[in-house]
Amino acid sequence: MNAETVGSGWILPGLVDLHCHVGLDSGGAVPDDVAEEQAIADREAGTLLIRDAGSPADTRWVDGRDDLPRIIRAGRHIARTRRYLRNYGWEIEPEELVAYVEQEARRGDGWVKLVGDWIDREKGDLGPCWPREALEAAIARAHELGARVTAHVFGEEALPDLIGAGIDGIEHGTGLSDDLIALMAERGVSMVPTLVNIANFPSFAEQGAAKFPAYAAHMRALHERRYETVRSAYEAGVPVFAGTDAGGYLPHGLIAREVLELTAAGIPAPDAVAAASWKARAYLLGGSGRLDEGVVADLCVYAADPRVEPATLLEPARIILRGHVVR
Repeated sequence: MNAETVGSGWILPGLVDLHCHVGLDSGGAVPDDVAEEQAIADREAGTLLIRDAGSPADTRWVDGRDDLPRIIRAGRHIARTRRYLRNYGWEIEPEELVAYVEQEARRGDGWVKLVGDWIDREKGDLGPCWPREALEAAIARAHELGARVTAHVFGEEALPDLIGAGIDGIEHGTGLSDDLIALMAERGVSMVPTLVNIANFPSFAEQGAAKFPAYAAHMRALHERRYETVRSAYEAGVPVFAGTDAGGYLPHGLIAREVLELTAAGIPAPDAVAAASWKARAYLLGGSGRLDEGVVADLCVYAADPRVEPATLLEPARIILRGHVVR
């Protein structure tokens, strides 16, 4: 009784971007007003829960805003000295890794973000950033503190040590082989492929081709097999989730396009939608991830069933955040 209809159609739990960077752009940390614009762009696309996969900005002020998406933070990127984008992460050496992982585990919301590989200028191609023993000690310490660890990885070489050391998630994962995919599936290691970002690999290759031809050829090859890699991971049982990598060089609000990319890779539409909705929410928050009695009313309404027509995610009819209509 006395109920008010605010929308009708197909209802989904609010969308999730599992690889997003609120408070960051190509130059590093951004002012709060720019971070607010980024968060609003994500919200307007239906993203109501974000795992911020590394940011140098302090976005804790967002937690006091009922009109902005909830953010689960991984602290600041932890990178090897001169082996990552300037002004993004802490740049350290292996003997400091445990201390910095401990620091970011305490600062974050249950996640730590490592940069697992980056271009090695001496070899002219992608190369691992950390020795196995440093990874084992750092990941073990994060787990002692109740935090999960995920890592940026484009190439092949860094993956065996990261997965062998007990990593919880792999971001991008374009260099995964069938044997490592099988090990990830066995251990429940997640993959967030960020295909809307991987689409830029040819341009990354072009930018570095003159100085680093091996790197350029490598990036083109990784791009060429990106769909096959994601499909193989999904078919093997690896938990694959949707993430956009927005906030560095990409705009925010791309979550629906990432779902469409997952379907292009061969993931069935219902599972691609789940990877950006209820399954992703359960992965981050626990529970079923569904709109059960007593959970926070974060939901999106669509004109058609996104599990049948995933492109409908591009145009949410209504967005309800914490029980309030925001769009």
